[in-house]
This record gives sequence, C-alpha cells and structure tokens, in this order.
Amino acid sequence: MLKNYQQGSFFDEMVDGSGRPKEHYESFYKLISDTPEEELREKHETAQLSFLRQGITFTVYNDEGGTERTMPFDFVPIIIPEDQWKTIEKGMKQRMKALNYFLDDIYKDQEIVKDGIIPEELIRDNLYYYEKQVSGLEVPLNNHIFLAGIDLIRDEHGEYRVLEDNLRNPSGMSYVFQNRYVMRQVYPELFFQHSVQSLEIQFKELHGALLSHAPRNSIAFQPCAVLLTPGMYNSAYYDHVFLAQQMGIELVEGRDLIVKNDIVYMKTIRGLKRVDIIYRRIDDDFLDPEAFRPDSALGVSGLLRAYRKGNVAILNGIGNGVADDKAMYAYVPKMIQYYLNEDPIIKNVETYFLRDPEQLEYVIENLEKLVVKNVGASGGYDMLIGPHATEEELRVFRRKIIETPNQYIAQPTIKLSRAPAFQKGEFYPCHVDLRVFVMNGSHTHVLPGGLSRVALKKGSLVVNSSQGGGGKDTWVLAEGGNGHA
Repeated sequence: MLKNYQQGSFFDEMVDGSGRPKEHYESFYKLISDTPEEELREKHETAQLSFLRQGITFTVYNDEGGTERTMPFDFVPIIIPEDQWKTIEKGMKQRMKALNYFLDDIYKDQEIVKDGIIPEELIRDNLYYYEKQVSGLEVPLNNHIFLAGIDLIRDEHGEYRVLEDNLRNPSGMSYVFQNRYVMRQVYPELFFQHSVQSLEIQFKELHGALLSHAPRNSIAFQPCAVLLTPGMYNSAYYDHVFLAQQMGIELVEGRDLIVKNDIVYMKTIRGLKRVDIIYRRIDDDFLDPEAFRPDSALGVSGLLRAYRKGNVAILNGIGNGVADDKAMYAYVPKMIQYYLNEDPIIKNVETYFLRDPEQLEYVIENLEKLVVKNVGASGGYDMLIGPHATEEELRVFRRKIIETPNQYIAQPTIKLSRAPAFQKGEFYPCHVDLRVFVMNGSHTHVLPGGLSRVALKKGSLVVNSSQGGGGKDTWVLAEGGNGHA
C-alpha cells in the first residue's frame, strides 16, 4: 500500500515520519495490505457505481450550462482518535457561541463596533451580506445559526486550523451519511476491526434542533417545519431532498407557500396548512420579493413580515453572511475573546487584510507565495494559489487587487495535510480538509466526523467537488480506539 508513497514535507494523516502507519491506522493498514489489488479495484468501481445508482450528484455550472456529476469517492477513511475529536468538538462549540453572539449584537446594539473591536466599515460597506431589513428582529432562542459547516485543515505540524466558516446554507451533510453507507456496503470488513462513532442518531439531533426554534406565536403542539429549496436545478438539490427525507419534513418550493394575514401556509391537497419553521436553502436576496429582490421567482412574498411578527422562524438566520464573510473571518478570534473572554481553542489561518496599506504592499510584492481569495466568492472561484500560478495569472490578480483591495484577502500557502487515496489502481498522497457540521438548537451538538474532502488530482490543493475534488468517510474512534467493534 505504501510501496511508492512519497511523503514529502507534509503532515500525513496516516503515515508517521518514518513511513509507517500511525497507531490508529495500523489495523486498517494491515487489512488493506492483505487484500489483493484486483479486489481493491473491483470494490473501488462498486463504490463509484453505488453513488451513481442512488443519484448522489451535484451540479457544476460553466459556460456551456450545468453538468451533473457524482462526487468521486475514495475508500481510505480519515481516522480521528477520540481525544483529538474532543478538542475539535470543544473548539467548534466555542466558535459557534461567539459567532452567534456577534450576529445577535450586530443586528441589535453593535457593542463590538462601539468598543472598537471591529471596524464599522466592515459592516456598513458589506453590500453582499449585511441585511438592514432584519435589524432588531426577535430571533427564536436568539439563535441565528441552526446549522454551520466549519472547514478545518491541518498544517505541516498537524495542528488543526479553521479555514472558513459557512453560516448561510452549508451543503454536504448528505455526503457524510452516503459516504458511510457506501463504506459499510462495499467495505464491511473494515468496520470489524474498528470501534467507530455511529451516525445513526444524528438526524434525530438535527430534527430536534430544528423544532426547538418554534416562533413565539406558534400555536401547534408539534410545530410544522419545511425545507424550502430553489428547486431541482440547484447544485445542492440532492442535499435538500436527502435532509428533508431523513428529518421527515416536507420539501417545498416558493410556489408551495403563501402568506395570509402575516401567517405562512403550505398548499396541500387538503387545503392550507400553517407553517411554523422554514429551513431555507435559498439565498437571502431571493427569499421575499417584497423585502429583497423584487424579481425573485423563488421566494415567498410577505415572508419577512410574517417573520417580524413572530409567526414563523427562518433558519439559518437572514443576514448571517456578514459573519462568514472572508474579511470578517480574520476577526473571529477577537470575537471569541470579546464575547467569551477565552482564547480560541482552534486558531485561524494567518490572514492579510488588503485594506491595510502595509499588508497590501506586502501581498503585492509576495503574490507568488500566497493564496488570494475574493471575500464574496466560494467554491474555489476567483482565487489565486500563488505558487501554482502562471506569470499571466499573477499579473491579472495583481491588477484586480490594486483596483479593489477591499474585495480580497490573502493567506500564506499552507502545507495542507495529506492522506493516501486509491485512484486508478494506485495509492498516492492527496491533500485533504474536513467540513465539520455543528447543529444549534436548545443545545449545541457537533456531528461526529464530518465531510472529509480530498484533492484527487495529483498535486492539487483544491478540494472543492466543483473543482475536481472528492470525498472520504470520516471515522471518529469511540472509547477504546481501534479495538474490535
């Protein structure tokens, strides 16, 4: 398995400095080493076909339109020992608490701005995500973040760092469950040797967190919740269908809902049914043509009025983008200190702010060493990876940064940790990251594991599925480590 495996100077999830598997990977390594190569190839093909048969797809948009693809899957799991996971869990809960305090503050009294911790213009000039329409709104449980997807990486020393916060409509949770399902179907023998934390009760947790957001004027004994999707042409539609099915709630589009007397109703064959909670997977701008974009055909007219009156809850909160904006990311450690009086358990990646003239000058002069990101883009778009860029790409980005410095941030090129992947009949090291899902309701719960994304192209640093990345199952070892399950 590790015959031609080149470690380089990267931290490896599976292999130690001497080229041997780490203790928590030993059972896995031995099992794979004893498996004939032909059998591994067959299982690899079976796994890919399983995703295809179940319709587990996402859409990549390009100039020619949309292309539907299955998420490439790699069977070598990311295995996380229990003690490491406990640190991640604590770090995620801490971060969510501070970010939620920040959102509540920023839409009410803005104390953090008055105290000079965060520059006012970062809020005021945020044309993308700061929604003045929801200022002063009473939010159920004072909770703006029902579901977060926090992207973690490990640096060359093996230390976890937060790369990005996704607090609007994080996608990918369905792949966590499908990766596990396919692993158990195709590679059941791998689980005999390991005690892995189960995912089976996680939808009960998610559903409980959802229902705990009943609005103040709800009259139902059991609140009625729905998942609002833009429809089947959305890139994450599979995610929407899967989550609605697993939670046992209706999947609806804007045309299925109507607002009467500031109350939201769902159209059914038995007439109108009152809706208490909307888990929306539609961006803020398209939610309500009366309050936001008047040309939106995806939303529901009058939704914001119903929300303001306390007749419906909308999750995740409107205007959350101001907290997961890539420029605001640099201030999250300060938020943790300000609201919680604690040091961050999991640190950020060092970030250069290009509105600062000194930092801008440094970035312009060292562009070939840095990663530059557009603060309003996601999915790996409008991004420069300096060490891999051509002279022409560097020149174009240099010009863009000088023209609109506030639109970009820069970070050092981190030596992302790697793990073995089995592709085209061989094992080779690929860069990985981990999206951890945090559910917030009457309490905060972290889904054990998460979505390990892998840059399957040799040498690539981009793990996004839209840019050629794939997925791996993520195992959090239960008490007793890698003993028998």
